[in-house]
Amino acid sequence: MEMTSPLLRNKNFLYATEFFSGMSIMAVELGASRLLAPYFSSSQIVWTIIIGTIMIALALGNVWGGRRADVDANPAKLYRRLIIAALWIGAIPVLGKFIILAIAGTLIVAIDTDLLIWAAFLSCMAIFVLPLFLLGTVTPSLVKYATDNLEHNGRIVGNLNAFNTIGSIIGTFLPTFVTIPTVGTAITFMIFSGILLSIGIIYFVSIGAKKFFCTVVVIIFVVCGIIGNSVGFAFWEKNLLYEGESIYNYLQVKDTPNKIIFSTNVLFGVQSLKVKNDELTGMYYDYALAAPLVVDKKNLRVLILGMGTGTFAEQCRKYFPSAQITGVEIDEKITLLARQYFALPEDIEVITYDGRAFLEADKNIYDVILVDAFQDISPPFQMSSAEFFRLIGNHLDDNGVMVVNMNMRASGAGNINEYLIDTIGTVFPAVRTIDAVGITNRVLFAAADNSTLDELKTCAENLPKGKLSRLMLSIADGWQAPVFGENILTDDCAPVELLSMRALDSIIQNHLHYYKEIYKRDGLDGIINNF
Repeated sequence: MEMTSPLLRNKNFLYATEFFSGMSIMAVELGASRLLAPYFSSSQIVWTIIIGTIMIALALGNVWGGRRADVDANPAKLYRRLIIAALWIGAIPVLGKFIILAIAGTLIVAIDTDLLIWAAFLSCMAIFVLPLFLLGTVTPSLVKYATDNLEHNGRIVGNLNAFNTIGSIIGTFLPTFVTIPTVGTAITFMIFSGILLSIGIIYFVSIGAKKFFCTVVVIIFVVCGIIGNSVGFAFWEKNLLYEGESIYNYLQVKDTPNKIIFSTNVLFGVQSLKVKNDELTGMYYDYALAAPLVVDKKNLRVLILGMGTGTFAEQCRKYFPSAQITGVEIDEKITLLARQYFALPEDIEVITYDGRAFLEADKNIYDVILVDAFQDISPPFQMSSAEFFRLIGNHLDDNGVMVVNMNMRASGAGNINEYLIDTIGTVFPAVRTIDAVGITNRVLFAAADNSTLDELKTCAENLPKGKLSRLMLSIADGWQAPVFGENILTDDCAPVELLSMRALDSIIQNHLHYYKEIYKRDGLDGIINNF
């Protein structure tokens, strides 16, 4: 086979192509998770969809690319495919968010179950299948171009696979630890798009062909880079104080007339907030104040696992000024936002660590422990098991209280709340739950003895008359001792993401039922007229 470019004669350029192709595949895969996470979460379910979709695309690309290389062994066709893949990847920051919302909006009126799973799957298919299919054609094509005799065929294939693997390793670490937290997901896509584009253009420059084509794609790439970096994940929001990314999360701080709101997801609610008029928040944090109230000690020792921007810490400081508060937050950037936008006092200690790992190392005993850690919509599995709650029990004072924010309450058997309640019931003899009014949170209180929790009404009656006393009295009248089942989460088996996804899907469907009925009766015009 005659190679048309002098670059290909010593095979180094082919190896470079394989190296950067492998690097870009992994970078796009990691970028895919960050593109989808603000809309669908970064759960194991979403990761499974991403990995499965990309593997299918690569496999199909391998098959088709091998057949095309046998039919027409022209390297120019491979490098043209590489440029098209690069251009598509470069367009993802511009079009990806709109495609996701268009698919999600269509499915809202089209299906009744597993909305988020289908939306994530179809979004991944629409956005990532074509470029990954084209990148999948690289290896079989390069094998064809690089092999000029069977004597060294094994060595050449081995070298190509080695370069692909090394590139994949670098493409795994570089976005996670360098580009995404430093410059964001959009520029990460543009960086690796630019690398692939450069490889293709270098080839065509070396053979003196496709000059107009190369000029056009460079112009499109530059336009995508300018537009894509200016379109945020929540592009419809006009009052954001901050939008950015960390190693762990998409981060958003939103300013409203009454509150400053922090979120790690553009679709699934509020993670933390600060009320500007120093009133109660109207959220589950207010309900959690029942725990320090029933403990009734002067120097309360409070531990918050999942500090966020410090809403509960601020409430404790306001109503229990002598409380000693320690927060644990795995994402240091969230803590920095808490100090900058939410006025979290410097004397409230925040430790950057995983909540369970912190408890394993910590020797202190606490009066109140709030468990409020989430990976988007679901609690981390290692902070949902019976083993974890036993660890909590070991760090609680004899009269201490654990509070758990159960983010989503859903109807029907086998939901995440049932599993958490049953699991906690194997560790704590006294358990009460209360549903927060107007939101989807359910708050659980657990103690070693029922007498501790039974003190809530008396403690509430001793408070000064006002909103807090009324809320505490309503909790004392309304919380319930649950009936325990056998749905036990353990370190070995804790399907929290699947359970949480089902719960969220149920909540979404309940909220959308009204609009679905309007759509069935009056069509799209009816929905528009009802907003």
